[in-house]
Amino acid sequence: MHRFTVHIRDEWLTVPCRDTSNTVQWLGYEAVKRYIKNKPDNGGIKNVKDTRFIVRRCQGLGLLDEDDTIEDVLEDNDFVELAIEGDTMSTDYISCQPGVSHLTAAYKEPREYISLDGNSLTSTDLVNLGKGLYKIKLTPEAERIVVQSRELLNTIVTENKVVYGITTGFGKFARTVIPINKLKELQENLVRSHSAGVGNPLSPERTRMLLALRINVLAKGYSGISLETLQAMIQAFNASCLSFVPEKGTVGASGDLAPLSHLALGLMGEGKMWSPKSGWADAKYVLEAHGLKPVSLKPKEGLALINGTQMITSLGAEAVERAQAIAQQADIVAALTLEVLKGTTKAFDSDIHAVRPHPGQIEVAQRFRSLLDSDHHPSQIAESHRFCDRVQDAYTMRCCPQVHGIANDTIKFVLNIINTEINSATDNPMVFAERGETISGGNFHGEYPAKALDFLAIAVHELASISERRIERLCNPSLSELPAFLVTEGGLNSGFMIAHCTAASLVSENKGLCHPSSVDSLSTSAATEDHVSMGGWAARKALRVIEHVEQVLAIELLVACQGIEFLRPLRTTTPLEKVYELVRSVVKPWIKDRFMSPDIEAVHRLLIDQKVWNVAKPYIEKYQTEYIPESRPISPTAFSLESPASPRKRVRHE
Repeated sequence: MHRFTVHIRDEWLTVPCRDTSNTVQWLGYEAVKRYIKNKPDNGGIKNVKDTRFIVRRCQGLGLLDEDDTIEDVLEDNDFVELAIEGDTMSTDYISCQPGVSHLTAAYKEPREYISLDGNSLTSTDLVNLGKGLYKIKLTPEAERIVVQSRELLNTIVTENKVVYGITTGFGKFARTVIPINKLKELQENLVRSHSAGVGNPLSPERTRMLLALRINVLAKGYSGISLETLQAMIQAFNASCLSFVPEKGTVGASGDLAPLSHLALGLMGEGKMWSPKSGWADAKYVLEAHGLKPVSLKPKEGLALINGTQMITSLGAEAVERAQAIAQQADIVAALTLEVLKGTTKAFDSDIHAVRPHPGQIEVAQRFRSLLDSDHHPSQIAESHRFCDRVQDAYTMRCCPQVHGIANDTIKFVLNIINTEINSATDNPMVFAERGETISGGNFHGEYPAKALDFLAIAVHELASISERRIERLCNPSLSELPAFLVTEGGLNSGFMIAHCTAASLVSENKGLCHPSSVDSLSTSAATEDHVSMGGWAARKALRVIEHVEQVLAIELLVACQGIEFLRPLRTTTPLEKVYELVRSVVKPWIKDRFMSPDIEAVHRLLIDQKVWNVAKPYIEKYQTEYIPESRPISPTAFSLESPASPRKRVRHE
């Protein structure tokens, strides 16, 4: 028999259906009947047949026509929202905001697995797990270690030993010994009381990352989790049954207690959960619809589930991956701007950077050389101004290797910290099965990822700061020698005037967000936890900073491509022409004023999906891997002891 879970006002109701040729209207009436059955006043509903309502499928929020048959529009165990006419949307129903999650109606259950052992997960893997590209499973060695660790915990309980978090209370109550018959209640109470976060829920992708990372850390075998509970977590992950986790509430020591408690609460069948099948619903119904049972906590398991830095680290993994992607593409965008502003390639000469050999600086200069005018990729635009009287370019073009370079080096530093943290045991107490001992320590303190993510925000912000100045140069006719705001019939049309203002506002907002959260600390838990990292805010604001950087660079890329229109029929280099063509595949040239935001969003999406990088990458890699001589063009303003026979001097650089 088919059955459906229907949400009416503040209740979830299971409605059986023997005949799926019945209509959606029949399903609605059946749900209303069940709703009013236990209401003293019938819920204010006088007659079921007179009740008017709309029915919406939770997955994708699609409205259902009440005349459609159930078998045509619903699947067995589907979740449905019924809104009675005159009601406001139930406060118990959390809608999936459009654009927040890609794990919606188009979600397809992955077939491939990533094996977790607690030692080899990377930030790239974690982000891909968040996107729903893989399921997870444990390695046999991880299973063996988890079982061995749990056996020590069982011995502690059996022998009635006093060990923090296992047979005692928590924090200030560490000296309170708990009777053995109360140990399960102790762990459940811990999770319930610590589920005290506030704010919007993490997106499904970020909750998947959080859950996957907690599973990875538990798989190390130092937390005392039982294999049964760990496998239940894996089953929930693989079904994308994701708890409601508010984004605010962690101080980053003792770990991310509030968000991880919310994560555990849903696994216990309490609170709210989301899945691609159900949307938001009561956790017990979501688990049941996927054939899963709530986790029943054993001694120490509540503590094992909630003590660690996984909120900071999972958000940090996304932040550093996005930072790496936008930093690579920032070089491409800046190179295109330099072409439009008729800058010189002299500042990227390898000898300049060899005498200040920071790896990031050298790498960025090499990228510029691979993209800009050379014997390998000549540029008609560059040739058109070779004999101009400029001596050197503004810092925003000339100093890109130095400014972008430190961002690249900082990203690599942060990536190392995050990947180490991803595979670190951050519980307390730690269970060392081979020593037969549990030890209290401080691995839950989030200072490492907190500091790293504050550094990341500061470094990556500079990519937007320098980009905004280049946008100004492109839009300012006294600096660009192009029409004001890059539009014809200026005055009638405003062109990119306010797009630049948007970029300026984002850069200004970033300045406030770049204030380090990890310099703050507030004593909590009655001075037991008297120094904290504030890493949760470090991670969240780093993501906001990076999003703003992406948006500013999207605006610069739009503006630079528009600048190219005024230099036609001249062409830039082959790789930069490919970038221009990519942008023009989603945004047409600006002939007269139109709605601007969709254009910015379309190019922002190109950057997020790394399509700009993918277009230019083959040319960059070919330059780096093949023996291509470095081109060093000569201009009248560049002093040289030799008098070249041609305008371009070709030097083989070892």
